[in-house]
Amino acid sequence: MRRLACLISLFLLSATMCAEETVFRDVQFPSSKGQLTNATLKFSDESKLVEARLSDGRVVTVMYSQIDTISYEYTKKHRLKQGLALGMLSPGTGIIVAFTKSKNHWLEIDFHDQNAPSALVLKLDKRDYKKACDAAKAHTGKDVVVAGKTDTKSLKAKIKD
Repeated sequence: MRRLACLISLFLLSATMCAEETVFRDVQFPSSKGQLTNATLKFSDESKLVEARLSDGRVVTVMYSQIDTISYEYTKKHRLKQGLALGMLSPGTGIIVAFTKSKNHWLEIDFHDQNAPSALVLKLDKRDYKKACDAAKAHTGKDVVVAGKTDTKSLKAKIKD
């Protein structure tokens, strides 16, 4: 009898663990003008949706069943502006910073909304981008296509569409 009760409690515990939520707080949502807004990305198994909650109060949701593809890309660029600004205070440090590169990580969720194709593009934090890609696959069941490096111009074109 004790074994049966133990098995039932393990089953119930595992069932509640499967219907979990994974939340990423250090995410940014780009506007069509290229400005980034802080956001929170949530994968909810209970509601079967991906939710991006923006700091300005807007909420973007995508049902798992509407998702067509999920892809990860990154961009690299030199830190020239930051180096020039820092060069005013410390020329040596400014030159070093100007020749370093920054890397931005992007998650794109392509989905269909009433037969119209749409995309949700999010900038991920450098500490969480691998976990976010793994969570996207685990929760949605879709493989995350690693597109690798992309140029900034093509990413801006995707955001404006």
